[in-house]
Amino acid sequence: MIARVNSSAVVGIEGYIVNVEVDISKGLPSFSTVGLPDSAIKESRNRVEMAIKNSGLDFPIGKITINLAPADIRKEGSAFDLPIALGILKAAGVINANLDEFIVLGELSLDGKVRGVRGVLPVTISAHSKGFDKFIVPRDNANEAAIVKGVTVYPVDSLLEAVSFLNGVLDIQPHSIDIDSIWERARVYDVDFQDVRGQEGAKRALEIAAAGGHNVLMIGPPGAGKTMLAKRLPTILPPLSLEEALETTKVHSVAGLLGREQALVGVRPFRAPHHTISDAGLIGGGHFPTPGEVSLAHNGVLFLDEFPEFNRRVLEALRQPMEDGEVTISRATMRVTFPARFMLVAAMNPCPCGYFGDPRHNCTCTPAAIQRYVSKISGPLLDRIDIHIEVPALTFDELRSKSVGEPSSKIRERVTEARRRQLERYKDVGIYSNAQLSGKLLEKYCELDSTVEDLLRTAIEQFGFSARAYTRIVKVARTIADLEGSDRIRPEHVGEAIQYRTLDRKYWIR
Repeated sequence: MIARVNSSAVVGIEGYIVNVEVDISKGLPSFSTVGLPDSAIKESRNRVEMAIKNSGLDFPIGKITINLAPADIRKEGSAFDLPIALGILKAAGVINANLDEFIVLGELSLDGKVRGVRGVLPVTISAHSKGFDKFIVPRDNANEAAIVKGVTVYPVDSLLEAVSFLNGVLDIQPHSIDIDSIWERARVYDVDFQDVRGQEGAKRALEIAAAGGHNVLMIGPPGAGKTMLAKRLPTILPPLSLEEALETTKVHSVAGLLGREQALVGVRPFRAPHHTISDAGLIGGGHFPTPGEVSLAHNGVLFLDEFPEFNRRVLEALRQPMEDGEVTISRATMRVTFPARFMLVAAMNPCPCGYFGDPRHNCTCTPAAIQRYVSKISGPLLDRIDIHIEVPALTFDELRSKSVGEPSSKIRERVTEARRRQLERYKDVGIYSNAQLSGKLLEKYCELDSTVEDLLRTAIEQFGFSARAYTRIVKVARTIADLEGSDRIRPEHVGEAIQYRTLDRKYWIR
């Protein structure tokens, strides 16, 4: 007898339907799986057999063949354990229900318990778009599956519970969640810009960066507050929209980073990988490609502390996703694209000892050592960072100051209003922020009068800016104008934007 169970798998962050076909025929006992399964699926034989037996059910004797269709796409992971077990029991006559209306996912332990799996949210979204609205999933994944409107989610804790439900012996109530309460809980931050003493120039630069989605490089001595500032940047970014939250959650779901109680990534991600990370860890990769840190930071912040300490090859790999907002990983049998629209925030010391230019410490580095250190950051990569700022060491008076700075909520209001202006301006061209402007869009939405053009011409001739640096200056000026509520880019906006591109001339010899 042949039984069929609908399941699903993930390629990149998109799900696709997999039909689990089970045939039990006479012959010597055997168990084979076809349809390009990976090692985890091949090993499911032992998990499935023990789970069925330890659940008090009879494991059928005979030749068991499992086919995962479509057979020409490679499948990976342990999510097929539960559908395979249910297919075997259906083929053996233990289950009488029609399984065609369900999508089934879950890993089995040897005692028959159902464990959580990765990628349930993208699977649910994709399957629902293809007409499926009933899902049997592990209880650990119930929240993320139920976030999709219009689906009915049945969480199960064990194989026996799933069998009893399908046979009508056990009634499982559909799982539901309150999205509003999730938003409220998710948008609570443990840190605030109010905690930062001094550094008003850096705060202003980060506000501009947040308002336009610009990349930032901070240079300063150890202990100046670079990391502290970077960690608070997400608190002033505009709240995630539901569309952005779902897209971000899909990436985290595929990476297996969602907890049992977490249904949605409700705040913008902040990822801070160590400088020893590999290029595959940062960009993504593997035999069966998985998202890297640039994708896990999608719609959020990627913070690279000790910037020059990263491997040169790793840093150069950032150039393409910074421009395109996505990462494409090609393998012999597949081509996978992950989203990677993030704000890069990099921090570095001005020299190996960290005290070049600090009036209170003597720098022990030679000019040649300083150049070797900063030259680890290539010109093309530096050009892709819109804002360069210096973060000086704090004075004693600043450290002991009782004055309290602006809270993140107040700054976020201005940033959100600037982003609202950008969304309205670009609603017909498919971009979300000034940082995404390029080519003809830059000319269309950033008109410059003769006074502004003269100022830019002087700056380019004096500082030798590249074409990419020129576009970055105009984009930042457009953001500064948006923060002020101005439709026109005025000379003072461009003047401030130019200041954020001149710092590299202090450290990098041209």
